[in-house]
Amino acid sequence: MFPAEALARELTARGWKVVLATDSRGDQYAHAFPADERIALDAATFKTTDPIGAVRGGLKIWQGVGQAQKAFRRLNPSVVVGFGGYPSLPALLAARVQGRPTVIHEQNSVLGRVNRLLAGGATAVACAFPTLNKASPRVKAAAHVVGNPVRPDIQALYDKPFKAPKDRINVLVTGGSQGARLLSETVPQAIARLAEPIRTRLKVDQQSRPETMDVARAVYAEALVEAQVAPFFREMAGRLGAAHLIIGRAGASTCCEIAVAGVPSVLIPLKIATDDHQTTNAAQLVDAGGAVAIQEDDLTVDGLANVLQALLSDPRKLASMAKAARSVGRPDAASRLADLVEQVAR
Repeated sequence: MFPAEALARELTARGWKVVLATDSRGDQYAHAFPADERIALDAATFKTTDPIGAVRGGLKIWQGVGQAQKAFRRLNPSVVVGFGGYPSLPALLAARVQGRPTVIHEQNSVLGRVNRLLAGGATAVACAFPTLNKASPRVKAAAHVVGNPVRPDIQALYDKPFKAPKDRINVLVTGGSQGARLLSETVPQAIARLAEPIRTRLKVDQQSRPETMDVARAVYAEALVEAQVAPFFREMAGRLGAAHLIIGRAGASTCCEIAVAGVPSVLIPLKIATDDHQTTNAAQLVDAGGAVAIQEDDLTVDGLANVLQALLSDPRKLASMAKAARSVGRPDAASRLADLVEQVAR
């Protein structure tokens, strides 16, 4: 939802009228969405291995298509923009039936299933990463690499120079909603095995699952590591801007924010991510020299400790990685995407 919200804010600033069309699930995350009007559409997700569920889901989506067509006849939109997932399917299908211009934006380095279905008939396809796996050769060749819009406070970090650690070393550990237990348990143990001269200089901010917070705090305390452990941090931009190293997953937003902020990272792609898209997301930062990636199957406490020891004891290496990460950042992604939408609109 955030890339859509960022585009809406950019287009609103340019004088456009923005209408949000989504289902009930999408609407739960759209409380701050700057829409002149909201349209509720029926949509559903289903597994192709479940014939009954597929039929029910198909009927629900078809109802949403009818709802969108009715709304479009009233609104006559100049362009319809979709951001993937089943909530975008009814509106994009309705736009295609009515012959309206459409733009699809893919946040990950692998074209998602709904976007994959519709990309061939879209007027334009925008993507966050230069790599767009699972796309047809024609779609891949024509795709516009615009980046992923980031929050304004993250965008502001692009012009902030990275300061290599001298005394205090700030480490930020982020987690994902899926598979976060692995990081919650492995990272504190790995940090506890670092050499004492490094450990005593650390300030760790770690997102952790609620059920593992007490254990993580105890591990850090015993290792004499100053740490703040919480399930969620507010003002993430400030922590990101102060970090000398980030440890986390490789979701699209995470990778794009790390690049814009220009911070070195150790990334552990989520093994069960659809089409292994997190590994491909991480590849841009890794190939540029801004990140180290460790696959889940290869992740061990000792192995992670060795990687962290090498990085945290080498300020010049961290500075070099920060520069490399920033080199692939796209802080103006929302503006780039808005330019493309305006080009496509009739």
